[in-house]
Amino acid sequence: MSSEHVIEVRGLQKSYGLGAGAVRAVDGIDFTIERGEVFALLGPNGAGKSSTVEILEGYHDRSGGDVTVLGVDPQKLHGRGLLDWKARIGIVLQSNTHDNVLTVRQSLTQFASFYPNPREVDEVIAAVGLSEKADARVNKLSGGQRRRVDVALGIIGRPELLFLDEPTTGFDPEARREFWGLIRGLQAEGTSILLTTHYLDEAAQLANRVGIIAAGRLVDLGRVGEIGGPDARVPLVRWREPGAGIREQRTHQPAALVAELVARLGAEPAELEVIRPSLEDVYLQLIKKTPTELADEREGVAA
Repeated sequence: MSSEHVIEVRGLQKSYGLGAGAVRAVDGIDFTIERGEVFALLGPNGAGKSSTVEILEGYHDRSGGDVTVLGVDPQKLHGRGLLDWKARIGIVLQSNTHDNVLTVRQSLTQFASFYPNPREVDEVIAAVGLSEKADARVNKLSGGQRRRVDVALGIIGRPELLFLDEPTTGFDPEARREFWGLIRGLQAEGTSILLTTHYLDEAAQLANRVGIIAAGRLVDLGRVGEIGGPDARVPLVRWREPGAGIREQRTHQPAALVAELVARLGAEPAELEVIRPSLEDVYLQLIKKTPTELADEREGVAA
């Protein structure tokens, strides 16, 4: 494993069931995550995203391929080695049950005792915006506040690698922005982060690179601004043409097109819009494509 990679995945496969009735949830995907980066793994429900992450976290065995996480294969770890490895990672699951009667501070203090070099408990409580609820019982908190406790428990051990599965579910817009600041701070400290989220703006804000998985296959991989290729990012100019209704045109030079329209019409066109495709726009187009279409595109690029 490269010292620059905290995760390496080669030809990963995961099947459920046996024989003819087996379902392949993950169908031969490859990617790496570099030390200190935020990597977003995106995909619709049932795409194979959760299966992939759970294999990396050591919860499930794979059916094929090779995986290393922090330099080791999670599937081969047992006993003390497994415990030492788990102390180096943090996990924020998509949903947790909070039926304990401990306070927020007591819960974090307990978790901190499991790690060799934990963060200060009150520092973490403040970082997730729960200072005013530090002495409240976890089972009495609101859903959004409980979600913040999940995040706090995930980072209390000062992990080298942090798995965040839908971390801002239940957060209001202000809390999400505050959480983004926390993630940027963790990255600045050198924490590597694997993020899954259905909020595409969150991925665009936080991730260095993005992998998009659909039907068990990785359909695109790259920096946020490169996903989908150059053609997917061509701006769209839309306007109302007198006597002709709404018109639109894709162009790499939207300013030049608008200037041309103004010169021709003698004024700024009515209902003028210049739309630059977002990560969400590109993502939605990618997951609609069939495996055959994606394979044809890859062959065209290779040629």
